[in-house]
Amino acid sequence: MIPREPSDNSLAFLREGYTFVSSRCDRLGTDLFETRIMMTPVVCMRGAGAAEVFYGGDRFTRTGALPKSVLHLLQDGGSVQALDGTAHHHRKRLFLDLLTPDAIGRMVLIFGQLWQEALPRWQARRRIVLHEELLPLLTRTAAIWAGVPLNDRDLALRSRELSAMVEHAGSLGPRNWWARMLRNRCERWAQDAIGRMRTDGIGPDVPAAQALAAHTESDGQPLPLSLAAIELLNLLRPIVAIGRFIVFAALALYRYPHWRAALASGDGDLEPFVQEVRRTSPFFPVVGGRTREAFEWQGKQFAESRWVLLDLYGTNHDARHWHEPAAFRPERFRDWPGDPYTFVPQGGGPYETGHRCPGERTTIEIVKEAVRRLVRTMTYRVPAQDLTVSLSRMPTLPRSGFVMTDIRPS
Repeated sequence: MIPREPSDNSLAFLREGYTFVSSRCDRLGTDLFETRIMMTPVVCMRGAGAAEVFYGGDRFTRTGALPKSVLHLLQDGGSVQALDGTAHHHRKRLFLDLLTPDAIGRMVLIFGQLWQEALPRWQARRRIVLHEELLPLLTRTAAIWAGVPLNDRDLALRSRELSAMVEHAGSLGPRNWWARMLRNRCERWAQDAIGRMRTDGIGPDVPAAQALAAHTESDGQPLPLSLAAIELLNLLRPIVAIGRFIVFAALALYRYPHWRAALASGDGDLEPFVQEVRRTSPFFPVVGGRTREAFEWQGKQFAESRWVLLDLYGTNHDARHWHEPAAFRPERFRDWPGDPYTFVPQGGGPYETGHRCPGERTTIEIVKEAVRRLVRTMTYRVPAQDLTVSLSRMPTLPRSGFVMTDIRPS
């Protein structure tokens, strides 16, 4: 039998957040246990073995794996992450073709240019909250890269909507309802944008949004307009969410000034630094799935259609795979073999065939560029502020959003 936590743990999950699964695994001496969340039976798992079972062998479907309050904000029905089998592979191929190294390089150039253009504004204001500034900056980056025009009013609306989808995905009640209302408004805008592209025709130099507008499914039929709009948001929203990793990177530069000095002089440890930021930073705590058929793992029986949550944060902090996991040590990634199951900040398993986030490389390159900008193109002070990170807030950030003052180009 799978070890059980007999009571409904909905409130405990909201109260404990990122530590909910691992704290119980530690207490029970196991890598999995059964409980109830929102009155629904669920198996919670952690660790590389659990990640391999979850992402390997096509054992799980994403259908019915997330509460509607989360699904609507982060993916929505019919999106690539909600598909399985041939339909998923075909739709995901579109995203992989859009996020080539050249395309990511273009996005990084756009982001760097917009950051440089923002520096005089930040200098004139004397004090900024980094997370707040990154939201419109990354929204504009995503829109320019994707080929979706945004005027200043559109930028303010889309930035607010896309950030709310991430900020309130883990909330319940009025805040979640408000974010879903903003999501509906953003989807209407996306439908209008895709509809205009289809009416005006697709040019020879096809940006990402136009590729979505022209995409056909495996049966040769074009994506319905509503689905094309959903997938456009699934391109734009994750780029805006990268701002959270950038804030945690800025926090790491502040807390570990020797790394700031090392990175200012060269790129040698830039990627290991960013990877360690991604490993240690709380992003999304868990990912959900439902078993496609019954199977056995570690002598435990999983029934068909069993709801399962994989602990991403706990797997990234598993002491069996990460020596002193709470310590910030980028050097651990210098010779890292690339295991897709021990390191799962944005999911695990293979990119090409599984449900692992196809934009992971985009995240790494954008955060690397942000770190370059922070250590080489500007000076600033970090005043006294509340930089605590609550592990019960999902997704979380330093409480102050990372305040910077006396910004000057260098």
